[in-house]
Amino acid sequence: MDAMTPREIVAELDKYIVGQAEAKRMVAIAMRNRWRRRQLDPELREEIAPKNIIMIGPTGVGKTEIARRLAKLAQSPFYKVEATKFTEVGYVGRDVESMIRDLMEISVSLVTAEEEERVKGKAEQNAEERLLDLLLPKSGRLAKKEEPEEPSLQAWKAGEPIPAGPAPDDASNVPGFAQEEEKKPSSTREKLRKLWRDGYLDDRRVEMEVSTQGPQMEIMAMPGMEELGFQFKDMMKNVFPQKKKRRTMRVKDAYEILVQEEAQRLVDMDKVTEQAKERVEQDGIIFIDEIDKIVSGSDNQKSGEVSREGVQRDLLPIVEGSTVNTKYGMVRTDHILFIAAGAFHVAKPSDLVPELQGRFPLRVELSPLDEEDFYRILTEPRNALTTQYVALLNTEEINVQFADDAIREIASFAARTNEETDNIGARRLYTIIEKVLTDLSFDAPEMQGQAVTVDAAYVREHLADVIEDRDLSRYIL
Repeated sequence: MDAMTPREIVAELDKYIVGQAEAKRMVAIAMRNRWRRRQLDPELREEIAPKNIIMIGPTGVGKTEIARRLAKLAQSPFYKVEATKFTEVGYVGRDVESMIRDLMEISVSLVTAEEEERVKGKAEQNAEERLLDLLLPKSGRLAKKEEPEEPSLQAWKAGEPIPAGPAPDDASNVPGFAQEEEKKPSSTREKLRKLWRDGYLDDRRVEMEVSTQGPQMEIMAMPGMEELGFQFKDMMKNVFPQKKKRRTMRVKDAYEILVQEEAQRLVDMDKVTEQAKERVEQDGIIFIDEIDKIVSGSDNQKSGEVSREGVQRDLLPIVEGSTVNTKYGMVRTDHILFIAAGAFHVAKPSDLVPELQGRFPLRVELSPLDEEDFYRILTEPRNALTTQYVALLNTEEINVQFADDAIREIASFAARTNEETDNIGARRLYTIIEKVLTDLSFDAPEMQGQAVTVDAAYVREHLADVIEDRDLSRYIL
């Protein structure tokens, strides 16, 4: 992502999001500026703050998807939060700083997964050796015997007591005795390793120790005191540490647990925390949705003005740059990119408190979606809804094809419904396609091997009731 130009970033976003070229260009420039900033001298680098963005547009036009895809493309820690969360509990709401703590948790999980993937090869080797250690006492019953063996060796392989019998006074002086005893276990281990790698032992049962969680306690923290709740939960983990207990399970399942344990053991959590903190501070992205709901517009009820303006003033220090205390240490927010979004039907961005307006210098308006946009959404993106439903029904061995006229009909009906009822953007397509395919999805298990073509007549037939009854369409769609 670092080396990608704005044009390349927009091209990647185009694979999943239709239209909204201006918004894509703006976020692409914001990401490229991060790369440019890292090329500067450290002294000047600290002075350059990210240019936060406000996306303005109705619901369902791609605001959240642009930010989410951008973060995935950049492999950056990404957290989406609704601004209304901070006003739900009376006038206080949730602690605004909690979004930084949540972003830090996401970053730790992201870096931990990357580190575990990096050491996966070594973890699998170690897990295989531990698995063989568990199986070796019983290996005699699993390995093929090519020639008769001494009763003592048979008993050792079967995990049984070695029978007593005559033995030389000084066995170590018998030629080849020591070498043979060393050779046999090693040979058995390698035979056992081959059996395991060839998949013959997957369903065998093995007994091993596994960690069990101590009693779980949910801490109900007061608003604004979530950090205290986290600290108390960490303290309780030390009071009730993990316990070990023996369980019998399939060899394949035991191997998966051993790989996970070895990966966790090989990962340096101090290094993970340090990298996660660095990634949050330099590459973190926070998407604040419904920011217009904390703006006091001229038509808004006066009763909520104190709460809404209070949330804006709480957001201000986080957005402009401050230090937040988390369970992983102090995290600076100076270079986190904040992307805000809202429909702004009633209020306007200029209704934000002036200080917060200044912290979101870039503004872009996303255009509403029309019939042609809906058609493109159903056909162009890699994750198009039609592609998703074809794949889902293919699991039932049904070959579904969407004719072009069917897609046109769905797009046209979605556009009309948005005009006549509430405009919920592309989300309208979910309800319409689900309505069209309800019968097919229900009958799918009894239709294996069949081919179904969804054409315009099929769409109209399954939407006939809501097309005829406009009042019904308001409830169903």
